[in-house]
Amino acid sequence: MKTVVRKRMIGNIPLLEVVEEDKIYEPLPLIIYYHGWQTAKELVLTQGRKLAAKHFRILLPDAANHGERKTKTSEIPSLTFWDSIQTNLYEFGFLVDYFENLGLVMGKIGVGGISMGGITTCMLLTQHPEIDVAACVMGSPAPIKYRERICDHARELGFYLPTDYRKLTSWLEKYDLSLAPEKVADRPLFFWHGTEDEKVPYVHTADFIKENPGLPLTFISAQERHFVQIATMDRIADFFVDNLAKVEGK
Repeated sequence: MKTVVRKRMIGNIPLLEVVEEDKIYEPLPLIIYYHGWQTAKELVLTQGRKLAAKHFRILLPDAANHGERKTKTSEIPSLTFWDSIQTNLYEFGFLVDYFENLGLVMGKIGVGGISMGGITTCMLLTQHPEIDVAACVMGSPAPIKYRERICDHARELGFYLPTDYRKLTSWLEKYDLSLAPEKVADRPLFFWHGTEDEKVPYVHTADFIKENPGLPLTFISAQERHFVQIATMDRIADFFVDNLAKVEGK
């Protein structure tokens, strides 16, 4: 069945809604899939199409400061980065609520994303038990560790960081999945990470997997850099079919 891509503006959030043509007005499992840093929603459209072809309704929003919401990046390291993620967190419930009010959500909710979108995904799991299934691709479940990496790089390169940088980003502590892994609970969570990733440390994901053998985690690694292959996109789509499509009682 042909999938259609509908360009939408929900509030002030530009997004692409991807769904099979004959199911536009049917309630379906909903997946919100987030793009990476300094890219845009169109860069995850291939993944969106692959998921929509599996009978899901897919939302691909532009994060704040990206795509149609593009602004100049702050010269203070990570200010724009954390602002973009925090806005994703603010807007997640709004998007779900909007489509639920339209009667287009079956009650099954999935979340996924690449890089910055993968970090967003793990953070959402700490506060949203209504999420059933999630996929983190090239992201990190440990934003506090990632913040420290940013600090180290800023010092090495001589960039300015506020002296109260950790206090300004103290909200991260409530959203760090590695500090509260029990919040995964019984929800299937997929990780993919390249061992040669030069942007988001592979070790953050590898350590989380090693430290939480009792959680329903699927982890696939490959000798890759910060790049997603088509075969990985297919695995992600199959993961949501195997898990979200089969969620019971919803």
